[in-house]
Amino acid sequence: MAKGLVKHQERHEALSLLGKDLARRARSKCEICEASGVPLSIYEVAPVPSEPEYDSCLMLCETCKTQLENPGRLEPNHWRCLTKSVWSEVPAIQVVSLRQLRKLSEKQPWAQEALEYAYPEPEIVQWADAAPL
Repeated sequence: MAKGLVKHQERHEALSLLGKDLARRARSKCEICEASGVPLSIYEVAPVPSEPEYDSCLMLCETCKTQLENPGRLEPNHWRCLTKSVWSEVPAIQVVSLRQLRKLSEKQPWAQEALEYAYPEPEIVQWADAAPL
């Protein structure tokens, strides 16, 4: 087997061990848009640590995850939920929300307004600045 494939499988297995705890934290809802009754999957917030960490992972619905991974498929109205999620107590949720609001604020007045009223802690801003969306 290729070395890269083995590493990918090992990482996937390590992430799956976090699944129950992440689902419990998320209350079985997407941690960004709060969609319930939909399949959720683990999303690692960049920069990704060498070993999977609970605090750098989120449980996301397919819509959120797809749009984060493929910015060309961005549906701005789906992301209006960021006005709430940016205030989450979970740092990784704040980071993704801040990054996405920054991106959307270039063309969406509501996102610019949400950014003006968001007051993230310095470590959240530093994490958000550490990797592009």
